[in-house]
Amino acid sequence: MFSNLHLIGFGDGGWGWALLQGAGVTISIALATLPFGLALGLAIALMARSGNPVARWFATVYTTVFRGIPELLTLYIIYFGVQILVQRGLEGIGIKGFSIHPFVAGMVALGIVLAAFSSEVWVGALNSIHKGQREAGAALGLSKAQIFRLVVLPQLMRVALPGLGNNWMVLLKETSLVSVITLQDIMFIAQRGSSNTKEPLLFFATAAIIYLAFSLVSWWFFERLERRSSRGHAAFGGQTR
Repeated sequence: MFSNLHLIGFGDGGWGWALLQGAGVTISIALATLPFGLALGLAIALMARSGNPVARWFATVYTTVFRGIPELLTLYIIYFGVQILVQRGLEGIGIKGFSIHPFVAGMVALGIVLAAFSSEVWVGALNSIHKGQREAGAALGLSKAQIFRLVVLPQLMRVALPGLGNNWMVLLKETSLVSVITLQDIMFIAQRGSSNTKEPLLFFATAAIIYLAFSLVSWWFFERLERRSSRGHAAFGGQTR
């Protein structure tokens, strides 16, 4: 293995640039998925706590389904199943040639799964905020939207950050699934390099190191973010009620 390190270098015959590009694709799809998945997860959490029984039912079904089926199956359903349905629908009105880009399919599928798991984090965070906070905002004449944006959301983010950080770590690893729909991420490049050079240990070990590096940087970032978001809370003795 060590005698063939030039294979992952940036010189002639090396796969260094390809691995670097694959790392870029991996982090790109993770960063693109995160806001979509978290926003959808927050919407599902608000439905779960809604007074509308239909909204609560939908939230329960959504989280049960997408937490219960494998992420890979969700990816296949979006990339193959939804694509076929849309193609057939468009062909019915004379439009042909529709296709979903693997990046978009991966982002949507991973975002749907992330929403199902992050919604539980959001629900827990929402439950931790006393209703008196909202009542105080209403007493000041704030609208419901203003109360949520100015009073609830800042506290919500502080409470939810540890759980959302864990969701991000899981999402980083789940991005490896997009290689099965030909998106050229780290795993796709590692598999291709392993097949072409017959050095699976070298390429998969390199992929593992890249994922580990992403995870360590993410851990450092979320730790600093949690500390920063807790400064004002700690200054007032940690009281939110």
